[in-house]
Amino acid sequence: MLSSLVKEHQAKQAVRKESQDIKRKEAVDAANELTNALVEHLNVGVAQAYLNQKKLDAEAKQLHQSAIVFSKQTSQWLSLIDNFNCALKELGDVENWTRTIENDMRNITTTLEYAYKVTQKS
Repeated sequence: MLSSLVKEHQAKQAVRKESQDIKRKEAVDAANELTNALVEHLNVGVAQAYLNQKKLDAEAKQLHQSAIVFSKQTSQWLSLIDNFNCALKELGDVENWTRTIENDMRNITTTLEYAYKVTQKS
């Protein structure tokens, strides 16, 4: 009778152990599935962040190139404006020079007319 109780007890323990093993495997599988689902969900976010970063890097490079081109254009514009200002100054100098010559020629003409009149009278 005692041996039958021990056998019965051992049989119950074996059934419980088998049941616990099954539940442990189910729990491990469920944990693995949960972990995989969480990692997959996080990977989607990480992948999106990575793609966004790549886009930002590409746009930053493009912006840098555009800034370089704009800087070169600005330098060219400044050079053109400087040349234009110099040309305007030269035109102003030429205009002033022509006025001076015109005034000198008027003075010479007036002097010559006066000298001619004086010579005619005498």
